Amino acid sequence: MAGPYELYLIRHGVAEERGDAWPDDSKRPLSEDGMARMRKSMRGLARIDLTIDVILTSPLVRTRQTSEIVAAALDPRPTIVAVESLAPDGAQSAILADLEKHARKTRIGIVGHEPGIGELAARLVGSRHAIEFKKGAICRIDVDDLPPGGPGDLRWFLPPKLLRNLKK
Repeated sequence: MAGPYELYLIRHGVAEERGDAWPDDSKRPLSEDGMARMRKSMRGLARIDLTIDVILTSPLVRTRQTSEIVAAALDPRPTIVAVESLAPDGAQSAILADLEKHARKTRIGIVGHEPGIGELAARLVGSRHAIEFKKGAICRIDVDDLPPGGPGDLRWFLPPKLLRNLKK
């Protein structure tokens, strides 16, 4: 395959509160504040000249919206692909299979939910303990193959507050 790969794991931004207004959690969107914070974070990310070839996203509304904000901040703009495996309670083996389908691309964004995104990050770096992602956090993990044959390298991890404060 193409390798090595840069995987960018991103937790969705701040969403509307659960409750009567959103009885179907899959349709719960980002809040106005959540969208504004993600846009500001992505401006910080754009300052480090990040390039992503494709973004795989959970099919839920809040992750799709996050993916669109991420894509809009990048040049060139990556394609967004919704994959069921990134929905809450998706199996990591299915996520890895979906990653393998996109192995022709070497820089892949992955937008998901906690605890799944933190568990995936841990698996990719060979840890038994999930890595906690704040809403809007992003990390880069480099792997040699898809699916990874061994632990990858955590290159960086940026919490949302730091992203929003990045200056050139």
